[in-house]
Formats: sequence, C-alpha cells, structure tokens
Amino acid sequence: MSSVSNVSSTEPPDAALLRQVADGDRRALEQLYARHAGWLLIRLGRRCTDPGLVDEVVQDTFVAVWRGAGKYTGRGDVAAWIWGIGVRRLIDALRRSPRADVVADLPNVGAEISAEERVLLGVQYGDLAGALDRLSPELRVVVQSTVLDGLTTAEASRLLGIPQGTVKTRMKRAREVLREELA
Repeated sequence: MSSVSNVSSTEPPDAALLRQVADGDRRALEQLYARHAGWLLIRLGRRCTDPGLVDEVVQDTFVAVWRGAGKYTGRGDVAAWIWGIGVRRLIDALRRSPRADVVADLPNVGAEISAEERVLLGVQYGDLAGALDRLSPELRVVVQSTVLDGLTTAEASRLLGIPQGTVKTRMKRAREVLREELA
C-alpha cells in the first residue's frame, strides 16, 4: 500500500513526517501528499466512478491528515492510517451525494454507479449495515479493515496491531456471523 519503498534513505519516514505535520509543518504535509496522493487516488477511483468526487475526497483526506496528525498513535503504517481516513471520507461523500437517494432501491441502481459504490452505500443503509453494527467490535474492525477499506491481511495486522493469524481468525468468525445474520 505504501509508497515508502520509493523513499530514498535520506528522506524522512512517513511517521516522522506525520509528527512534523502535527507540529504544523506544511512542507511535511506536502511530502506526505506527494508520496501517497497518487495511490490513494487510484484505489479510491476503483471504488467510485466519479473522478471529481474522488479528487474531492483525496483533498479532504489530506485536510483531515493535517488536522488530525496528532491523533496518529504510531501503531501501523501511516499509509494504512491515511487509507482508513480516505475510505471513510469516500463513504461520507457517497452518503451526501444525490445518488444516495437511490439506496432505498439498491437492486435497481443504474449502471452509472459502480459495484463498489453500491456495496459502500449498502453498508451505510442496507441490511448489511445492521448486521455489521451487531458484530462485536473486534470482528467489526477486521471486516472494516479488510473488506471495506481493502487492506490486505498484513496491512490490517499492522494497522490494528494484532497478528496476521488473528486477523484471519476474526475474519472467519465475522463471515460466519454475517452469513447467519443475512440468511
């Protein structure tokens, strides 16, 4: 997920840049933006067919990074933290979108809405939302990270600060519970 592999050994790591952002350093934010905006734009673009909305969400994500840099706990990759902010901003933007009015009729949503948008809207408003809300917090956060945020097991493990095996086990339990809830 992270473009840290493209960072030279003389450039500060993401966590150091984020600490500088928390101290009000705009240049550090510019560096984080340069490293992460590209892949964030691509990944969010796979979840939403409206490039203007995706651009807006990426900008909003980095405003949130600027404002919330001090909230980063140091657990997990900065890239995973930024992704979490970005995907939540996308869900919020889709909820505010005029297209959210069609959610009551999700099976009949037009072709202009991608399958990912349909799922994200269904998560917000459909039966899945209630089923997810009834999951225990430790199962819900794994579903959020791996399914909704699109993180790999390794990325979710780093973000959540739990072993990869625990991520897999919790995801298996969550699938079983959701299957039962939605049957």
